[in-house]
Amino acid sequence: MRRNNYPYQPLNQQPSGSGPANHDSLEAENELAAEELKQKIGALKSLTIDIGNEVRYQDKLLRGIDDDMDRTSGFLGNTMTRVVRLAKQGGGPRQMCYMFLFILLVFFILWITLKFK
Repeated sequence: MRRNNYPYQPLNQQPSGSGPANHDSLEAENELAAEELKQKIGALKSLTIDIGNEVRYQDKLLRGIDDDMDRTSGFLGNTMTRVVRLAKQGGGPRQMCYMFLFILLVFFILWITLKFK
């Protein structure tokens, strides 16, 4: 199957009367094609090396994010356990209401500060 965008054009077959000259031109054309192929292979090799380096870097970042998320999840779980224990120990709903209002106040102050900054 021949493709339209393929740059190779076959040489016209001439009688064997021009023998060595025709052979030398074919050899030169093959050498040129081999050199172009070598350059393309070098470019592909450097591209694959760059892709490999980028993949390793991204993998390192994702592992770091995964470790951070695991630590954060543990910290949040411990905090929630303490909040539940605090609610059960004393004060009951009244203490939880005060804590909720305090958190709302802190977020409101942060919102006002950031809005008018």
